[in-house]
Amino acid sequence: MKQFQKSSEVYFRNIIVMALSVMMLSCGDGENEHDATGTFEAKEVIVSAEVPGKVLKFPFEEGDYVSKGDTAVYLDFIDFSIQQAQIDASMEAVEDKQQSAAPQIGIYEQQIIAADAEIKTLQTQLNTAKKEQDRITRLFNAEAATEQQMDQINGQVDFIQDQIQAAISRKAVINAQIKAVRDNTAIQNRAIVSEKLPLEQKRSQVEEYMRRAKVLNPMNGTILTKYIEEGEFATMGKPLYKLADLQNMELRAYVDGSLLPDIKIGQEATVFIDQTDGSFKKYTAKVIWISDEAEFTPKSIQTKDERANLVYAIKLNVKNDGFIKIGMYGEVSFNNDEEAS
Repeated sequence: MKQFQKSSEVYFRNIIVMALSVMMLSCGDGENEHDATGTFEAKEVIVSAEVPGKVLKFPFEEGDYVSKGDTAVYLDFIDFSIQQAQIDASMEAVEDKQQSAAPQIGIYEQQIIAADAEIKTLQTQLNTAKKEQDRITRLFNAEAATEQQMDQINGQVDFIQDQIQAAISRKAVINAQIKAVRDNTAIQNRAIVSEKLPLEQKRSQVEEYMRRAKVLNPMNGTILTKYIEEGEFATMGKPLYKLADLQNMELRAYVDGSLLPDIKIGQEATVFIDQTDGSFKKYTAKVIWISDEAEFTPKSIQTKDERANLVYAIKLNVKNDGFIKIGMYGEVSFNNDEEAS
């Protein structure tokens, strides 16, 4: 009898466990229903050659991380260096053809210095003569000096003043001659200078080519594909490598129109990816883009019947810890309570 009761208890206990398991599974299925599904994308850039040249150095391999501003590819710019040297030689030849007014102006400037010295000496003599003139005038007024002495001192003062004025006039003439020399030289060199301008422009162009021969990385990212190797020749516009930012992934998902009013730019959400044990790995995400036009549900996302529904595409930014790959599926939940699943 006791054995029968014990068997009955075991039977009913097993029935209760099975019922609870069904209930738990049923609840679990509900919790795993997410608001949107999509695939992960990354910002990709294909870096191309801006100038032709042989690849001298490409120190990175596929999978390497490169920083913005790093020199990723070195192209041969020997031809540009030769052109630059030729342009420099032509510019020096043009400069040698230019005339200089400095020698002639130097002679005139020495004449101005001599005129200034002469004026200074004459001014000293004039000051002395005027003092003597004042003295003789007082004596003449006192009838102690003759009229001849008065005429002599007045003539001496006038003579010195005339010499000073002549020196000032000579100095003005010399300055006019200096200006004329400079103007004539500028006119003669104008045609020569016009030859130099296109050379300078061509030199700037060659320098720009040489700068672009060092291919700078446009952003932080990982090299996905190399399209060229060292020793190969790159033509202008030829793709060199593909770069992607794998640290900041974008999940492109699709939501039903009924859910769209509850979603806004900057809103946080939870993104789930499948794990090998059947569970979900979750990430915190942020909505960065919402399409303003509806479209049919992509074939890769929904069943054939559900593809007739109109949905809106959204993009969420997700910080990658290394487990998210391009093309991997992800599911989105805008209900924070669902993170517990």
